[in-house]
Amino acid sequence: MNTIDQEMTDQATTLRSLRASSDPSTDSGKDRATRVYSITSGKGGVGKTAVTANTAVALSKMGKKVLILDADLGLANIDVVFGLAPKYNLNHFFAGEQELSAILVEGPSGVKILPAGSGVQNFTRLDSLQKQRLLDGLDLMHNDFDFVLIDTEAGISENVTYFNTAAQEILVVTTPDPTAITDAYALMKLLSTQYHEKRFNLVVNQVQNDEEALDVYRKLTMVSNRYLDISIDFLGSIPADRQMIDAIRKQRVIVDLYPASRITNAFNLLAGTLCSEQITCEPKGGIQFFWKRILDFGGRN
Repeated sequence: MNTIDQEMTDQATTLRSLRASSDPSTDSGKDRATRVYSITSGKGGVGKTAVTANTAVALSKMGKKVLILDADLGLANIDVVFGLAPKYNLNHFFAGEQELSAILVEGPSGVKILPAGSGVQNFTRLDSLQKQRLLDGLDLMHNDFDFVLIDTEAGISENVTYFNTAAQEILVVTTPDPTAITDAYALMKLLSTQYHEKRFNLVVNQVQNDEEALDVYRKLTMVSNRYLDISIDFLGSIPADRQMIDAIRKQRVIVDLYPASRITNAFNLLAGTLCSEQITCEPKGGIQFFWKRILDFGGRN
């Protein structure tokens, strides 16, 4: 076994044994640092929104305060996944009709959601004032969140690059499908070469086994090591499961509908991994969500 295979095997073993390391009862709201993950993909249809929704609920069940920001501003579907019918959405916010607090809705296990609109093209390309207003609006919200998960649209639009660069961490979702792998690499290449992003996290969805997920990670790592100056951290994999189709049809998250399933265990492991990640206390260099809170937290610690 070569060095890279050994490292990936060790990483997979560690991920399988991970559990949430913190006791929710010891959380101190005033000392809470908000971790912001953009959950993104080069290709549509890889299950990115399902990964976002189920990971959010798994984190909430671990005692974390979680906010989902639906950043697919033209074809939103986070509300559909949760079976919600919100009265307002982010389109009303960007139009100046509502504040974020009026848009905020609650999903399963107390997860808070900022839903986007669907079938409206007006905000599929945010201008600088709208971007700044969103940053300021989130900073002014009274809720202290442990995690903000941004569900981006698929592809490489201007909104996608904005939300990825504004988040502290970028989590790329792909599948073993060759086109999905190619598009995931294309997204990382764009963010690296044009926006100077150097850190990426990877989750491989719809896999048959751990080895298939590690093979995807190996392929992306080998080509990125050769052509890009980036690091990719493998956070885990989600197994292919027909129960996910059933959950989507019922507009329920699978971690609630089938709590004892193998796929739910995978989402719990992923949530535990996110909880165990070291908090980044320094902004990446550009404007970021909750950057004031990051700096404040870093100064106290």
